[in-house]
Amino acid sequence: MSKGGRISLIIISIFFILSIASPMLDMQNPYEINLDSINLPPSTNHFFGTDNKGRDIFSRVVYGAKISIGVSIAGAVISAFFGLSIGIISGYFGGRIDSLLMGFVDFALSFPSLLLAIAISIALPSGIYTVMIAIASVNWTSFARMIRGHVMTIRGMAFIDAARAIGCGNLRILIYHIAPQCITLSLVMMGIKLGGLILTEAALSFLGLGVQPPTPTWGYMVSANRAYILTSPWMVIFPGAAISITAFCFNIIGENLSKKYEIKN
Repeated sequence: MSKGGRISLIIISIFFILSIASPMLDMQNPYEINLDSINLPPSTNHFFGTDNKGRDIFSRVVYGAKISIGVSIAGAVISAFFGLSIGIISGYFGGRIDSLLMGFVDFALSFPSLLLAIAISIALPSGIYTVMIAIASVNWTSFARMIRGHVMTIRGMAFIDAARAIGCGNLRILIYHIAPQCITLSLVMMGIKLGGLILTEAALSFLGLGVQPPTPTWGYMVSANRAYILTSPWMVIFPGAAISITAFCFNIIGENLSKKYEIKN
């Protein structure tokens, strides 16, 4: 991994550790409204200032990392699971099954991803699980295509023929012989995709379709405070910077992974 990739990994690790350890840290309550501390600029008492309800922005950014990063990772895992399943079946059996499944993939790809995520978020009840479903619904197709191509290259190898020769059925071959060969590729694809997933989650939260308040998320914080960008810019700058830095770091890590494993995203 390059120097930029290592630095990006360190930054992401710091974000992740802070978000996990936030309940144990001596920070102000991110939900506590204090009308005596409205719109305070950054200071030693409030590192990132306060918002229009007197809530500490630093603690809200830290707590928001748990949601924004966690939801994106969960969405990536769900995408990888469905993409892996469909890609393995399509690549292994080929023929009509392959044509049918890849036709479904092409149909899914015909919809603009963000618009599809918005439509799903509107159709389903608001909440953290809806965001995960929306993110996964627009990202599983790339996993399916990549895994299908990989399976098509290994299905005729000697170890698959040997498994058939000793009497292994298709289900056993898929689960015990082909799926393990695709796990690494799926993990690499997750790393490549996470930068875009962070932005998708932030976009849904910005539009009010993500995790609902009072739970802090970076996208919602930018949306809720955008009216104060000229008078109290710190209310938008810090959550916006968290989104940008995290997405940038994930993109750098993904670029390193794609070069290492020669994957075209």
